[in-house]
Amino acid sequence: MSVPEPPELVALAKARENLSAAREPFDRYPGITTSRAYYAMFYAATALLLERGLSFKRHSAVIAAFGREFAKDDEVWREHHAHLVRAEELRKEGDYDLYSRIDVAEIAELLRWTEAFLQAIERRLA
Repeated sequence: MSVPEPPELVALAKARENLSAAREPFDRYPGITTSRAYYAMFYAATALLLERGLSFKRHSAVIAAFGREFAKDDEVWREHHAHLVRAEELRKEGDYDLYSRIDVAEIAELLRWTEAFLQAIERRLA
């Protein structure tokens, strides 16, 4: 009988999978790219919270807990939290705004934030 992977590693794998999907021709599919980049950040934040024994069902709860647990007293994590918040805003715009015109430069920046976010969390979990 195999031992199941810890949930934080499963969440981190989902984060990487979503980042990989976001990198597809992001200039052709800006809404999908913003959604996948946000979910990569969301799953990475979830992984970090799971490592502390914290689990949430709502996106807003994950974002708030990440801010409370990591960003409150640390400038670097505060910046990551701000990027997570902005990524969620872009995801909502891309998913729900029929007339959304997310700038390609902002999408490229979002992908850089996402990669940095995942790398920071992977280092923290290592």
